[in-house]
Amino acid sequence: MKSPNSNAQTQYPFNSISKLFNLQQHLLHSLTYFLLLGCGVTLGIIISFNLKDYTFSLHFTQFSLSAGHRLPAPPLLQLNETTQASNKSHIHIGLKEYLKPPPVMHDMDDEELLWRASMAPRIQDYPFERVPKVAFLFLTRGPVLMAPLWEKFFKGHEGYYSIYVHSNPSYNGTLNGTDPETSVFQGRRIPSKEVEWGKVNMIEAERRLLANALLDLSNQRFVLLSETCIPLFNFSTIYSYLMNSTQNYVMAYDDPSPVGRGRYSHHMSPEISIQQWRKGSQWFEMNRELALEVVSDRKYFPLFQKYCKHSCYADEHYLPTFVSLKFWEGNSNRSLTWVDWSKGGPHPAKFLWNEVTVEFLESMRSKQCKYNGGNSTNACFLFARKFLPSALTRLLRLAPKVMQF
Repeated sequence: MKSPNSNAQTQYPFNSISKLFNLQQHLLHSLTYFLLLGCGVTLGIIISFNLKDYTFSLHFTQFSLSAGHRLPAPPLLQLNETTQASNKSHIHIGLKEYLKPPPVMHDMDDEELLWRASMAPRIQDYPFERVPKVAFLFLTRGPVLMAPLWEKFFKGHEGYYSIYVHSNPSYNGTLNGTDPETSVFQGRRIPSKEVEWGKVNMIEAERRLLANALLDLSNQRFVLLSETCIPLFNFSTIYSYLMNSTQNYVMAYDDPSPVGRGRYSHHMSPEISIQQWRKGSQWFEMNRELALEVVSDRKYFPLFQKYCKHSCYADEHYLPTFVSLKFWEGNSNRSLTWVDWSKGGPHPAKFLWNEVTVEFLESMRSKQCKYNGGNSTNACFLFARKFLPSALTRLLRLAPKVMQF
């Protein structure tokens, strides 16, 4: 009678597995011999064997000599009959799909977000057709108070704009107080953090908004707005104005008074001198190149984080100083957002329903300035603030007549 093991080869049909067992035995004998020869050698090995996939793998986790020298681990030895037999499971992803931005609400922290947003292609010409968009960045406490007006402004221009909202993380209501399913603000809230007036975390929020908008390669112009801002012209006019502009719109000027140079900290020297210190409005508009520089700044912004405290008001000084130091040639030194500071105090004037008239709106739409550093234009301001909720009804009534939307 034959022994049970004498017919093992015919009883067990998986010849490949038998071969792998033999290979495993051979390797183990070889490694034992190697260890006996190398008295001063430490070797850590992990061997795994998967019957289901017929996979044998050998991991070298450490290989060091007693003299203190370390050699790199050899590559993973892997035999996989399933993988070798077929490559039919490859998934082909086109460039457009690959470049799609992640969802607006993501799990990246600030460090990861800024790093990802700082990436830029070296070849400027896109290998596919795209429509350049304007990114509207709303920095708010809670809802966008003028949302119904913005809804009318954006209507019919889908694909030419993107919306990003940074609100207080404690706010859990809708962004516009209307049906969220039909709102242009639906799903446009980004991961946010606490923002305090006059503190450096205001700039952190602005950089967070820029970084999220940069993840969409179609966004080419970026405008910062508040919940009390309104558009002064229709979408087509503003889109054309921004896309044809050769400049950035960051207000920057030298203020020798206590509320200008008086806020400078000498700890910022020598990177920033008092002569280079600038002041301006926080409500900016910029192109993609400058936005990339802002989110990538690891030289000047850390100085503001460390030294611009108390009465420094980083939102009035960081961007004006940074842009004047590095990118002044492409800057207009003015803001596109009209604000009334004529009443004095730490905050601009607020406007109620009875102050909103055709004459008032037209006065903001007809200021004289230069466009692209050359020809004069009466469209110096494209946006305005601060409008209170009581003004919304009258703005909605006057918008078709004055702003043409």
